[in-house]
Amino acid sequence: MAQHFKDLVVWQKAMDLVTSVYRVTEGFPKREVYSLTDQIRRAAVSIPSNIAEGQAHYSKAEFFHFLRHASGSLAELETQILLAERLEYTDRPQAEALLKQIVEVGKLLNGLINSLKK
Repeated sequence: MAQHFKDLVVWQKAMDLVTSVYRVTEGFPKREVYSLTDQIRRAAVSIPSNIAEGQAHYSKAEFFHFLRHASGSLAELETQILLAERLEYTDRPQAEALLKQIVEVGKLLNGLINSLKK
């Protein structure tokens, strides 16, 4: 395992995703601050947070458990971004950019999860 969670590329990319999510949701309607905006931000923040917490336990089993939670939050975030696009809170290019980052983080997460299964 990596020396520190900050060394993990998946954590770094997840942090980039959170930054992008915050920037995009700044443009959401103010009436959504305590609903969809908040849910999207929480799901996004949960991804690198679970990666960090799991890695800090120094146990393969615990790390695997937290990575699965991060994966669930990633699926939740993808769903919420698609909903935000349907509601026209974000435009297609912004949604596509976020979805591209989500796919990248998902591939990295799945790779790490699969490596822990071995």
